[in-house]
Amino acid sequence: MDEFYIVPIVFLLPLSAVMVVMQTNPYTALVMRGILGAVSALVYALLGAADVSLTDALVGTMLSITLYAIAVRSSLSMRIGAIKLDKNDPLLVPIAKSLSKYFMRLEIVEFPDGDHLNSALEKGEIHCKFDRHETEGCKLLIRVPRLYEILTAAGIPNLSIVLLEKTGAGL
Repeated sequence: MDEFYIVPIVFLLPLSAVMVVMQTNPYTALVMRGILGAVSALVYALLGAADVSLTDALVGTMLSITLYAIAVRSSLSMRIGAIKLDKNDPLLVPIAKSLSKYFMRLEIVEFPDGDHLNSALEKGEIHCKFDRHETEGCKLLIRVPRLYEILTAAGIPNLSIVLLEKTGAGL
């Protein structure tokens, strides 16, 4: 009964695991995953398995969180390609707002001409193409169906949103 202090620490494992699963923000989930790894390493150390504890702390916690952070950072961005797009364009604010609800960020990539822009869209280097015409207004050509769903649900005025076919039609 001398090691009764281990019991509350062990109960932190399922508690922190449930907290990881319940997170909607991926960055908060990464922090909670770090706490889960630290608690498990502490439990291993308290139970006398120092080698397992060290391995869990280094590989299971630090390395996995680093890799997850890189994956989350690269996957939660929407890259808009355009020719000479003003960073203060009034249409970019509602687009960025609608993406922020899903913890995504907006990246603007400028291209020198339409050929480079269309090529980047076909190759998948950008997710959508922003066209501003004097007569037609603003058009956003999107190649990712989920981004199309997010932005059409936002109902951004003065912006026509078109989902492109996988064959590249509409470029």
